[in-house]
Amino acid sequence: MASFAMVFPSKKEDESGLSSYYNNKTTIIQEARVFNESPISPRKCRALLTRIVYLLYVGETFGTQEATTLFFGTTKLFQHKDSALRQAVYLAIKELATTAEDVIMVTSSIMKDMQNNSEVIYKPNAIRALCKIIDPSMAQGVERFFKAAIVDKNPSIASAALVSAYHLFPHAKDVVKRWVNEVQEAINAKSSSTFFGSTGGGGYLGFGGGSNQPSGPQALPSTSFIAQYHALGLLYLIRQQDRMAITKMIQQLGGGKSGAGTTLKNPMALCMLIRYAAKVMEEDPNVQRQIVDLLEGWLRHKSDMVNFEAARALCEMKNVSAAQVVKPIAVLQVFLTTPKPVLKFAAARTLAALALTHPSSVATCNIDLETLIADPNRSVATYAITTLLKTGNEASVDRLIKQITGFMSEISDEFKVIIVDAIRSLCLKFPSKHASMLTFLSSVLRDEGGYDFKRAVVEAMFDMIKFIPESKEQALSHLCEFIEDCEFTKLSVRILHLLGVEGPHSPQPAKYIRFIYNRVVLENATVRAAAVTSLAKFGVNSAEPTLKKSITVLLNRCLDDVDDEVRDRAALYLKVFKVQSLADTYVKEESVFSLAALESKLVAYVKDPAAAAEAFDVSSVPKISRAQAAAEAARPSTLDTIGAPLSKKVADAPAAPSAAEKQSAYAQQLSEVPEFAPYGPVINSSATPSQLTENETEYQVNCVKHIFKEHIVFQFNISNTIPDTVLEQVSMIMVPQSEDCGLVEDFIINLPALSAANSPGVVYVSFTRENPELYAIASFQCTLKFTSKELDPSTGVPEEEGYEDEYQVEEVELSAGGDYIVPSYASFGSEWERMRSSPNATETFALSAMESLKGRSNIYGVKKSNLILKFPAACDSIIEVLNMEPLGGSEVPAAPTVHTLQLSGLVTGGGGKVLVRCRMTFSHGSGVTLELGVRAESQEVCDLVLAAVGG
Repeated sequence: MASFAMVFPSKKEDESGLSSYYNNKTTIIQEARVFNESPISPRKCRALLTRIVYLLYVGETFGTQEATTLFFGTTKLFQHKDSALRQAVYLAIKELATTAEDVIMVTSSIMKDMQNNSEVIYKPNAIRALCKIIDPSMAQGVERFFKAAIVDKNPSIASAALVSAYHLFPHAKDVVKRWVNEVQEAINAKSSSTFFGSTGGGGYLGFGGGSNQPSGPQALPSTSFIAQYHALGLLYLIRQQDRMAITKMIQQLGGGKSGAGTTLKNPMALCMLIRYAAKVMEEDPNVQRQIVDLLEGWLRHKSDMVNFEAARALCEMKNVSAAQVVKPIAVLQVFLTTPKPVLKFAAARTLAALALTHPSSVATCNIDLETLIADPNRSVATYAITTLLKTGNEASVDRLIKQITGFMSEISDEFKVIIVDAIRSLCLKFPSKHASMLTFLSSVLRDEGGYDFKRAVVEAMFDMIKFIPESKEQALSHLCEFIEDCEFTKLSVRILHLLGVEGPHSPQPAKYIRFIYNRVVLENATVRAAAVTSLAKFGVNSAEPTLKKSITVLLNRCLDDVDDEVRDRAALYLKVFKVQSLADTYVKEESVFSLAALESKLVAYVKDPAAAAEAFDVSSVPKISRAQAAAEAARPSTLDTIGAPLSKKVADAPAAPSAAEKQSAYAQQLSEVPEFAPYGPVINSSATPSQLTENETEYQVNCVKHIFKEHIVFQFNISNTIPDTVLEQVSMIMVPQSEDCGLVEDFIINLPALSAANSPGVVYVSFTRENPELYAIASFQCTLKFTSKELDPSTGVPEEEGYEDEYQVEEVELSAGGDYIVPSYASFGSEWERMRSSPNATETFALSAMESLKGRSNIYGVKKSNLILKFPAACDSIIEVLNMEPLGGSEVPAAPTVHTLQLSGLVTGGGGKVLVRCRMTFSHGSGVTLELGVRAESQEVCDLVLAAVGG
């Protein structure tokens, strides 16, 4: 097959600057006149096309006019018969087509090369170029060519057609779906072609015997059956919305329990089929047994690639049992002893992930893993050692750490992090070995390394300080030495913060002061400010009075600092030292504002012009404990994922939106509805939508409640899952179960039309609060009303006549927890005492259906606002109904019969704080007796809490 080579400049040209001139965009455009020469020089044209493609590949961009000029200059070369030139032309056309204008004009020239009597070598290139050039609306016009190409005996033509169809599918789904029979035929092809490639008749070795034989060079067919791989990918794309069809496809192509009967001969196609099977098994547990049998059959395939893919799929199954991983582990164990580094790496990596859940099963490979510690490929050695750390016992820890120390300097930071994280989990597994592991961590902390590596080591030490008290003094000393020569500001700040928290409570707090004050003298402004705060914590929290006096002297020196932040912090803490109440507020305070809620409130405040007349009300922002704030801000813990490769499912999953992002999104949606403009800012929106239908139903509905000062808006997100039906004039009829609920319906904003293509749609129902000072609690019966019309399958236009229909959904409840009250942290003892004279209420309830004070909450279709039902655990139920923050660990009863639950919350819309004290007693005869005490800033809030619990 003819080819063309990339033109690289010589070293002399590179040094003299000729390279930049030679591959300059302006120079190339000027030289494009060679396309117009007569006769055409294939060599010159190929060289210029190569340079054009090279520029595009390295990121150079051509303007629309430039690209159009080059594109149509290139198309003049179609008249030349040089095979290599024609291939270069197609490559250039493909790359320029996305920028140039009027590219569709060359369609006829390209389709000429797709004819059956054309050179075989041109057809794959022509098919790929045509896919880039045609408009999606023209796909139907080339359908005949693509269908013929997909089932062509020549594998290069079939692959080109299949891959082009794959890229065309998002733009012309209906057309490509009609090619499913041809795609199925391409998968089931027994043989690509005869070896000598002729599809014409007769003569020996394809010579003679027929006049239909195409002339010119013929592409030798591939014996790899690569077209099956491409066909399988396209077939899955076409059927991916039909789970039953995918399951049937897997069973047909799987080849039975042993896998021997499969028509797939390409290993990559089999690997792809295994991945599809694993996905189906994850989504539908009912087919797990059949697919596991298929996977176990593929463990015995002749291709290593297929063996490994099947073994990995079995190891990554949800809730996989120890018996199910025996066979894949045996296959992976064989790979550990193979001379191929790729197989050893893949096996070691998979076993490292499996060791998290089945360490005892993986332990059978320990002997083979031990030999890999000395493997010349350090990536393999790293995974081997991390796996051994998880499967080994306490006696082997010292030996393994000694072996790790030997090659830490030889591996990259990425693998150093894996090693350190393995040590991090190991020290919590075997606390008695903390001394040797801490020595190892302190030694690698002094080694050269990047930020991620040093952060991993520091966090490992943080965990040891938190979970192994015996290691605290030694670990703090190592961290103090590290910040003496730390180049990373973030790490220095975090260590200084930790010293401020843990240092004052140590036996000798004064020994840390020197290290902290050195940072004030030697570091940048950010670290100096953190050091000042750390010193202040020693002054306030230390039991030694002389230490406070010494720190006052040091902070006075900081008043002359060149940085404003450092001076301001020093001045603040010097004042705090003199007033105990300030120290309690600014240094000892255990709660902080919820950043997500604060952001949401600030965004609403800034966007509301009327709010600018008043100061921002910070009391409406809920608080959380410092431990909760740290948990939210921390990166995902690696304690459960040590050394494990990220699953593709995890990697593909988008990050869940934060509470602030949800609130901002809802506010943006509501601001686009003119009817809600007079309502003012949204006070609160539901954190999570309430599901009103099952996921499998034909119409899926969920509800989000938006609380305004004088109104309540219910937002119904409705999805139509029936593809051939459109719903028109969609509305939601809400009927309150009680007439005196305090709400009056204003209007319903209907949805004009809802099809499967534009789902979900939104219907709004607005109510006015009769008395905005009261907190209305109500339950609504909801009925979805619409006019159903069939869609014409050929035109996609709905029929003129339809029929009115109704669809009953679950009830919607407006309740205290989540709609009016949000969790907020507080120091219960001091706040309860402070609110002694505030409005309060006390009432006793007999919760006879309660089975215990504490247990797993199993809710059996129970109304959320009514506790006198089948909740097996009083604590869990009260927390869920009121949606308040349990304080001081009181959510876990210390005794089975008597308990006091302390809750704190914040009432939206300026309702202020609310505290609840639940005194409970439990006896087997009478259930749970509850004395509910409420203190709030208004009597209406007290009544709201009692109504929520009393139902």
